[in-house]
Amino acid sequence: MRVSVFNNRIHFSGNIHLKIVSWNIRAGGGVRAQGIVDQLQLWQPDIIALSEFRATPASVWIAQRLYELGFQHQRSTADPINASDNALLVASRWPLRRINLATAPSNKKRWLHVNVSAPHTTIALMAMHIPNRSSGLKYPFMESITELVKKWRGPQAVLVGDTNCGCIDIDEESSAFNAIEDQWIKSFTQHQWADAHRLHSGNSREYTWYSPNGGNGFRLDQAFLHPAIKHKLTNFKHIWGGQPHIKQHCLSDHAAIVMELNL
Repeated sequence: MRVSVFNNRIHFSGNIHLKIVSWNIRAGGGVRAQGIVDQLQLWQPDIIALSEFRATPASVWIAQRLYELGFQHQRSTADPINASDNALLVASRWPLRRINLATAPSNKKRWLHVNVSAPHTTIALMAMHIPNRSSGLKYPFMESITELVKKWRGPQAVLVGDTNCGCIDIDEESSAFNAIEDQWIKSFTQHQWADAHRLHSGNSREYTWYSPNGGNGFRLDQAFLHPAIKHKLTNFKHIWGGQPHIKQHCLSDHAAIVMELNL
């Protein structure tokens, strides 16, 4: 058996243990930028997907610090002209190639598809931040993703991010999701893709965002795994960055997805 060390992790016979973090960092990070980078460093991921990343000084600083920490391959949808618009960042220890598919959502700030050239394998990572209902853009965005999943012929893939969707009752502490959103989440299973949280934890109730007014919890952040990769999931957690036992000391209003794959 061949044993090697890569990024301080041990690998056997060419397998690689891959850790992905997906996190809505809230409004570009702001004064929390240092804490966000410190938390990401503690999690020791290989690939990072951030939503509500912006072209503001705080977000730019986060990207620069991640580069210095070894995430030298980065792609972003942030727009310097409209710096405060919510966008995405994918940062990786390995080379990235941006992919533009005709079936992808048309909102280019909230959709980012890259192929990651990890050791011994290629993985497609699609980061998303689905708009709210009030924007009028939510359902066309969701439909585009459904079409992409149905027609997917690419490499093993992971779809991650803030979906603003969930299943009725099980992903909500009070009524919020409608039948369209409920069915959209369930449609991934119908197309043989796996909801990573459900795959790992069954029907357990976990919430990734709490209403600032009512304090009710919702699971808004999701990860979906292509059929070729879902059996390779070894760990999945929702983790609140900072000091989660003190609500005002959390680094974001969203919990992060931290998941591990044995490729």
